Amino acid sequence: MRVENDLRNDPIRPLVLRIAIPSMLAQFVSVLYSVVDRIYIGNIPEVGSLALAGAGVCGPIVTMLGSVAFWVGVGGSPLVSIRLGEGRREQAKQIVANAFLLLIVMSLALMGVAYATRRPALMLFGASPETLPYAMEYYSWYLTGTVFALLSTGMNQFVICQGFAQKGMQSVILGAVMNIVLDPLFIFGLKMGVKGAAIATVLSQLCSCLFVLHFLFGPAPQVGISFGGYRPWLMGRILLTGLTPFLIIAVDNLMIIVLNALLQRYGGESQGDLLVAAATISQSFMLVVTMPLGGMTGGTASILGYNLGAGQPKRILEAQKYTLLLSLAYTTTLCLAGLLLAAPFTHIFTPDPRVSALAVTAIHIFSIGVVPLAVQYVIVDGLNGMGMMQFSLPLSFFRKAVYFAALFALPAAFGAVSTFCAETISDLIPPLVTVLFYRRKLGWIREQALSHRAAQSAKTASMTC
Repeated sequence: MRVENDLRNDPIRPLVLRIAIPSMLAQFVSVLYSVVDRIYIGNIPEVGSLALAGAGVCGPIVTMLGSVAFWVGVGGSPLVSIRLGEGRREQAKQIVANAFLLLIVMSLALMGVAYATRRPALMLFGASPETLPYAMEYYSWYLTGTVFALLSTGMNQFVICQGFAQKGMQSVILGAVMNIVLDPLFIFGLKMGVKGAAIATVLSQLCSCLFVLHFLFGPAPQVGISFGGYRPWLMGRILLTGLTPFLIIAVDNLMIIVLNALLQRYGGESQGDLLVAAATISQSFMLVVTMPLGGMTGGTASILGYNLGAGQPKRILEAQKYTLLLSLAYTTTLCLAGLLLAAPFTHIFTPDPRVSALAVTAIHIFSIGVVPLAVQYVIVDGLNGMGMMQFSLPLSFFRKAVYFAALFALPAAFGAVSTFCAETISDLIPPLVTVLFYRRKLGWIREQALSHRAAQSAKTASMTC
């Protein structure tokens, strides 16, 4: 099978489009896992609002578990891209082998710890006595598929980083379609309720996992899954490189967990569950923004990593330019959609007008900040794709720090609903700081790429001699 995209030689603009669009669509489709679950759960007769709030409490915890997959996958895939750019295929093969073992071990350990602590964790992170039964039922069944979910997501990064963006998209689409088909069957047809939604998700993730593993064990990729050559230092390098995206996703979900807890605290018995349900719907909107955006910026990061290893700084900067333009176009569209279509969007999730009204307010507030968020994603994911986590990590954490400061200050001063403004504040201020920082580092990035070129030239000269 021919590689879909030649990261070294293909013209940059069509190359960015061929990688970014499938990666964006893959993440957009992956959003359907949680969004479709929430739509069906929210429409369960009589208990829909409570069940939706319960699933909403589980959502960020489940995603936090999934961030481990990105820790390994996005940690290992830039290293593979750089090694392939340098022409060091055996070293790239060793990285994939170590990443595969890491994912298996970490997913099994995580599943055991999460299952043992599920009740206190759910109560701590925003479940009320009324919503806890629904949260427990969904979370307990979901945990059974932890290994499938992490292997599918994590190893798919090694498919995409080798230029097979369409294959990466197909794996996600397969799982999402399965989830859409199975959700109504299990929830309503078999009358399983919330449990049915979790089981449908697990089976869907299993299908995606089998697709990815079948591809990576096959003859198509330059570097597939192999066994042996395990090195603790290499596993450490993978985890260090992936630390930034892992912490970004983990802290993003910690933000939602803290948000749910604060909504319960400041909303009280009268509004707590309603506010959590509304937050669940509004966070579904943000997932539609951030997941595809991250797909674009994370997918095209493989171009940056490869060309850093190949010593081609011009291609790096050109790829970033087109990724930024594409990301701005997407976030502008979602900004307008959030401002104009929030009401019909919320009605899909719930028939309760109280929940819908609160969710519309939150979506309107969130929409204000989504355009500058594109700049943040392009720069931070680009730096991470080039293995420069010493820059990407502080930039990411600055944004989180701004969010948490606003999250705790706002409700204390202005009440529960004001917590929704914390997201927008963190989407407006940090991107400006990120841009100013990045402009100062452009020259250094060029130098790093040229040093790789010089090292390759020296190696070639020595081999010739």
